[in-house]
Amino acid sequence: MLKPESSRPRWTGIFVRVFGFTFLLTLLSFAVALLVSLLGTIIYSQMKHVAPNLMFAYKGIAFPIAMSVGAVVLIVTLVVEIKNYHQRKVLAGIERAS
Repeated sequence: MLKPESSRPRWTGIFVRVFGFTFLLTLLSFAVALLVSLLGTIIYSQMKHVAPNLMFAYKGIAFPIAMSVGAVVLIVTLVVEIKNYHQRKVLAGIERAS
């Protein structure tokens, strides 16, 4: 048999979802930015006939992009989760009243 959901939403679930989602998307954005920046650095070095500076791809491109995406994801996810929390709270109050 299915277990009924708790009628009262909790704040603890918000923080777990927000930080978990932020961590995963930051990690994913770092991986994608690193791949693109490494490829771009290698292509640039081949065109200019110089040694590729891969440390610049890590420190100068991928890391700042990942931190920027992480900050945006944190703020957006927090706003969405708080909005959903308030909506669930109101719906639980309506359900209790009826």
